[in-house]
Amino acid sequence: MTSRRVPILPTCSFVAMFAIGIANCQESKIKFSDLPPAVQDTAKAESKGATVRGYSKEIEKGKTEYEVQLLVNGKSRDVSIDPSGKVIETESQVDFASVPDKAKAAIQKEAGGAKVEKVEEVKSGQATVYEAVIHKGGKKHEIRVLENGEKAPAED
Repeated sequence: MTSRRVPILPTCSFVAMFAIGIANCQESKIKFSDLPPAVQDTAKAESKGATVRGYSKEIEKGKTEYEVQLLVNGKSRDVSIDPSGKVIETESQVDFASVPDKAKAAIQKEAGGAKVEKVEEVKSGQATVYEAVIHKGGKKHEIRVLENGEKAPAED
């Protein structure tokens, strides 16, 4: 019988990096009643006419934010809210046809003929970003562009 040696250092390094990643970003599912009152008010307003799929609380880099996961006309919409009730960001699934022409052209160019499977419009105080999911070479890829077609900055 042959024994297999597993390199300890790379394995330990991976485990340590994974643990640090978890420590830096903790997300947990919560109930509406667990939301602070200001966040409850915003969640109610943002979910009018939608089906609520759930709520979560995320602590990342010491900052807390809440997310309301919604379904609007069969499409996903997630709203991130800070503890004071201010909307930080919305992520809405959109039809590719509704994407601005310059952004659409940039997505198609980067996709290189691959089919665009899903597009989300991500709105924050800084900008509107379009995130397109494609399959290329047997793998999922995400393409991020601004409304004007320029490549969007990497996510934090």
